[in-house]
Amino acid sequence: MSSARAYRSAYHRPTNPPPNRAAEVETKRSHAAIPVALVLVVLGLYLSQFTVLLTALLGLVLFLSGLSFLSTRLNPLSPHFYLTKKPSWLAVGVVFLSALALFFAAFEFYVHGLAPVVPKF
Repeated sequence: MSSARAYRSAYHRPTNPPPNRAAEVETKRSHAAIPVALVLVVLGLYLSQFTVLLTALLGLVLFLSGLSFLSTRLNPLSPHFYLTKKPSWLAVGVVFLSALALFFAAFEFYVHGLAPVVPKF
């Protein structure tokens, strides 16, 4: 009888449920790039009254930052140039859409002549 008890206790299943791995994966990604991208869009639209080049340049910075987010954890928008968490896919998408919005705004300002290409001094 004792061998039967030992056999059952050796293969006894734990009563605790396994940890939720989906919740851990979500916390490993950061959404911190979203407000930075939105602030740069507003800043680019404000600076477009002085020159279209600044708007296009901020769009280029956002586009290159989005490419950097896809390849590595390097972040040209942060002071330390390295992220402790990878950006979320939503953040990468917002950065790319912000870059496209600034490119489109610079193109429209140029075509309709709403802003000078070179700043007036």
